[in-house]
Amino acid sequence: MGKLYIVPTPIGNLEDMTIRAIRILKEVDLILAEDTRTSGKLLQHFEIATQMQSHHMHNEHKMVDRLIKKLLAGETIALISDAGTPAISDPGFLLTRACVENKIEVDCLPGATAFVPALVNSGLPNDKFVFEGFLPVKKGRQTRLKFIADESRTMIFYESPHKLLKTLANFVTYLGEDRKVSVSRELTKLYEETIRGTASEVLKHYTNNPPKGEIVIIVAGKK
Repeated sequence: MGKLYIVPTPIGNLEDMTIRAIRILKEVDLILAEDTRTSGKLLQHFEIATQMQSHHMHNEHKMVDRLIKKLLAGETIALISDAGTPAISDPGFLLTRACVENKIEVDCLPGATAFVPALVNSGLPNDKFVFEGFLPVKKGRQTRLKFIADESRTMIFYESPHKLLKTLANFVTYLGEDRKVSVSRELTKLYEETIRGTASEVLKHYTNNPPKGEIVIIVAGKK
């Protein structure tokens, strides 16, 4: 029986790669990567020569059965994403579930993920929180916004830079202009920043300063 390793990779700063992660990626029979070009640079940096195969949201459904056969035959496989921990708004859930169903051991290594430092940096309550990931782009967006308006726990969202203004404007409309918000951008990278304030204040800031890079939004729960 083989084993599936879920291996986090740095979200920006390569120094966040763990010694254990490097060892596992060198020892496994196969690495599944969301984008082989992006991951290829990471593997080259750490002198990892393990065979790599593409595994992303467009092909993971087709690959699960084949990968389960490899694991049942005794192969060891590591799953990585472009950045952070696989299966957190990235491919990984389907294969992990299939492994559990087939009693194949799954070992998720601790490591980088964007929402934890963003949550801690926000200064908002973090004893109880809920991860929302990406809001629906069109269908179901309004329904979801109305639903979370009454959420009392701190909420975590991922967003792309070109949708940030729309999402912040939605928060002003559905959660109120005074709802506390923290936006962390480019975490662990050279131009890392965290902007805190009310929804309307943060919206005004990014209206005047168009955002770039990876973004995590932390929103206070309803009092």
